[in-house]
Amino acid sequence: MNQQTQFQRTQTVQPTILYFGTPTVLLNTLNEDGTTNITPMSSAWSLGKCLVLGLGMGSKGLQNMQRHPECVVNLPDPSLWKNVEALAPLTGLNPVPNHKRGKFVFEKDKFAASGLTPADSLCVMPQRILECPLQIEAKVADIRMPDHSPFAIIEVLSVHVHAHENIVIDQHHINPKTWSPLIYNFRHYFGLGDELGKTFRATT
Repeated sequence: MNQQTQFQRTQTVQPTILYFGTPTVLLNTLNEDGTTNITPMSSAWSLGKCLVLGLGMGSKGLQNMQRHPECVVNLPDPSLWKNVEALAPLTGLNPVPNHKRGKFVFEKDKFAASGLTPADSLCVMPQRILECPLQIEAKVADIRMPDHSPFAIIEVLSVHVHAHENIVIDQHHINPKTWSPLIYNFRHYFGLGDELGKTFRATT
């Protein structure tokens, strides 16, 4: 039996997007008038206290962080997917840029539009989203705009983390049995399945 028949056969594909299953983020940034903008996004990952975010060059969230280098990285759970989707066709840019016209509409009050609740942050000026089980206040460390990509790469550093009590084990541990991120999987929303096991480095 050769390797091709031993394993699943493959074919060459050209996906229109590569959102292959990452947590959904609601990114809160500060508008010029001190209000908070909410940007739904799916390109985010963390390494220690550093979080790396990918945002379109023409997004309001990026413009806000260039002007005021603070944000809140809110992580919704699967129960909030309709609230997240309510934000998807909205933009904080007015007038709506040419590349967004026809698909996006301007909305100033994204909290009201999404049915989500603002809460004051402790260390940064943008507000948090009360319904999100994890809310990470952060400060911008670096913004890079690669020539080969229409997306900016933003590094932010966590300065304070809020967590719903039902997902907390203790001050240093989130309970993976009760915390489930909303997953954006090839532009479809999913939650986590049953636990399969844990790594040898797990402390819970």
